[in-house]
Amino acid sequence: MRADRPASSGHIGRATRRQNALRHLAGRGQYVTDLQLPRMLHAAFLRSPMARGKIVALDTADALAMPGVVAVYTAADLNPKCQPWTSHLDHFAGMVSAPQNILAEGEVLWAGHPVAMVVAHSRAEAEDACEVILFDLEEMPPVCGVEAAMDPQTAPAAPGLENNICFRNTLKTAGFDAAFARASHVVEGTYASGRHTAVTLEPRAIVADYDPAARQLTVHHGTQTPFQFQDIYARHFGLPDNKVRVIAPDVGGSFGMKLHLYNEEMAAVAAAMALHRPVRFVADRLESFLTDIHARDHHVKARMALDDDGAILAMEVEDHAPIGAFSAYPRTSVVEGNQAFRLMGAPYQMADYHGRLTVLFQNKVQTSQYRAVGHPVACMVTEELLDQAAREMNIDPFEIRARNVLRDDSYPCASATGYRFEKLSHEKCLQKLHDMMDYDTLRQEQAALRQKGIHRGIGLATFVEITNPGAAFYGVGGARISAQDGAIVRLTPGGEVHCAISVTEQGQGTETIIAQIVADQLGVAPEQVKVTTGDTDATPSGGATWACRGAGIGGETALRAGRDLADKITAIAAGILQTTPDRLALRNGAVVEAETGTERLSLAELGRIATYRPDTLPQGLDTSLTVARHFAPSGFPFGFTNGIQASLVEVDVETGLVKLLKHWVVEDCGRIINPLLVDEQIRGGVVQGLGAALFEECLYDENGQLLNGSLADYLVPMACEMPDMEIGHVETPTEDTLLGAKGVGEAGTAASGAAVMNAINDALAPFGARLTTTPMTPARVLAALGVGTQKGNDEWN
Repeated sequence: MRADRPASSGHIGRATRRQNALRHLAGRGQYVTDLQLPRMLHAAFLRSPMARGKIVALDTADALAMPGVVAVYTAADLNPKCQPWTSHLDHFAGMVSAPQNILAEGEVLWAGHPVAMVVAHSRAEAEDACEVILFDLEEMPPVCGVEAAMDPQTAPAAPGLENNICFRNTLKTAGFDAAFARASHVVEGTYASGRHTAVTLEPRAIVADYDPAARQLTVHHGTQTPFQFQDIYARHFGLPDNKVRVIAPDVGGSFGMKLHLYNEEMAAVAAAMALHRPVRFVADRLESFLTDIHARDHHVKARMALDDDGAILAMEVEDHAPIGAFSAYPRTSVVEGNQAFRLMGAPYQMADYHGRLTVLFQNKVQTSQYRAVGHPVACMVTEELLDQAAREMNIDPFEIRARNVLRDDSYPCASATGYRFEKLSHEKCLQKLHDMMDYDTLRQEQAALRQKGIHRGIGLATFVEITNPGAAFYGVGGARISAQDGAIVRLTPGGEVHCAISVTEQGQGTETIIAQIVADQLGVAPEQVKVTTGDTDATPSGGATWACRGAGIGGETALRAGRDLADKITAIAAGILQTTPDRLALRNGAVVEAETGTERLSLAELGRIATYRPDTLPQGLDTSLTVARHFAPSGFPFGFTNGIQASLVEVDVETGLVKLLKHWVVEDCGRIINPLLVDEQIRGGVVQGLGAALFEECLYDENGQLLNGSLADYLVPMACEMPDMEIGHVETPTEDTLLGAKGVGEAGTAASGAAVMNAINDALAPFGARLTTTPMTPARVLAALGVGTQKGNDEWN
């Protein structure tokens, strides 16, 4: 591969619509829920109605006699078929979690915990049979909330645990105590981030099919990570890797929720292997609320020390992060809390830090990784404290950030928490946002409107985003999750290109950007590149799509494979044309003279000769038209991106309603492959961040019962509530790759909530009101204004 070539020859950097958009608009999407296999059966589950209880009686005889029922399974039937799984990563020293298995055995540990499985000819028949299972529970006190989980007298949330501490970590720099001792100003706050969940358009779905003759398991699975699940199914069901095929077709959204192992998926595989028939499970919306992983649920106490000039000296953070009765497998529920407390203060020149993280068990559904893992919590705490300091010191919010952000000429450098940054662009982003907003005019309008009783607020939030994780992210902890990606690129005899790649598509445009990158290297149009993803039998192995690694790692893999194939093609062309490869280039679907651009040979003709008449070529010439490459990052542990967001809101102080007027984002994701898709990823991320900030919360009562498990009660942002968004970019390519791309998928979510919180607090500043809990509902706004009361998960509940 010639490394001196530019990373782009035209298609990279061009706004191109998603290749699969027309197919989806025509209703030709191919989801797991669309799949119909011969002799397929349907699964439904009897679930615990309470958060904690001892199973006293479980009689399935009546269910087995119901119409259409093929099998009814309890823990005694299914659990022995599967090796239990224990969530643990070695680099989280001291982390514990109890072993898990398919169905509840002896005790139920959260409301929704599956107790029995019914397999029938239809989903309706399976659900009817669940209704007649005799199930008796002896209720036990559940662990709910931080205070209960921290109390040594509280019984553990799951058998096998000594207490309810899953993990603890502390970071403290040598100069921390001195920094607070010399501080001129100290601001502090208590923060709570409410539980919420993904609410994907397509729910979790799986069809498992086992062929006993071939000892072959095929799992059609709506997931981001087919190779991860190939490994899990092989190990836990005692099968060779090459006898497990996982197919992830179109996936209707994931946002991290579909990364994790769920009881129902293992049950479907176990039942398929027992019955030798395909078994399908698709979660309904209530099941999704009860069993999909939840996000966030952080309870943070923090303070920030500053000097006379408003420079941040240090932060102190204590974060309590309740999860469920178990840590999620295989990525753990600890990663969310770990990233939250390590991203505190990341954009700023803060030398000292003292952070304490406690991850706690409780009898609720598990929390784990969701879009922008930990980022919104770290951003909310850091940015709200900084705005509070700006108000107390009478410094403009833009100015205090300009004084504190990491300088654009200060890299490489490290944060006080130990993250290493290759190259960021906070100063450029800050200035660009200021210009985009016409900030001074907005402030003048705000002041004039306040005189009329209209309360608008402007909020800013600077952020750092983790992307392109290397082997240190999971590999160092022992999880079998690949840091590399693979691509196989081939030229067809007709002159078209096919790329099979390990990164996957969930609607974000992976297929399109990979086609653009490959097309650039081979001198063809992206429309001539067919991209195959999501099949462990048809693509090379790799980590797939998570942590914003699709473009930065998968794209780099495709680029390198494309370049290698381009070298092969020019070598073959040189043999045909009796010249040297360095005098040839690939442009517009043909081999051309490098200097003049004169066409010498079409790719279709070259493909025909190399495939069907290699005997006419010089002996010893490699005439294969296929290249396979793998790539894993080996430079910085992460390809950090950065940016800043701003929000303009109007608050009705009589009703507590918040109106989103406009939102701005300036973001630096390295080299931009497709600006259209980048902007849409940012907009989608902003909407999810605003949902958590203003609307979404999974509410529980004191007994661990979910109170709002339907879309009638759980609010998600709708189009009518969303503001206009203006997006700008700075490009700082990473030097760790030829492509220079970083990630962008989580950037919008990382800081939008913090920007809105600061905007609301800015609007309420004349009243001395301040919100530090999300979602910032009208009731909470009124409570901050001293009107009414607000019950919820605000402090340590």
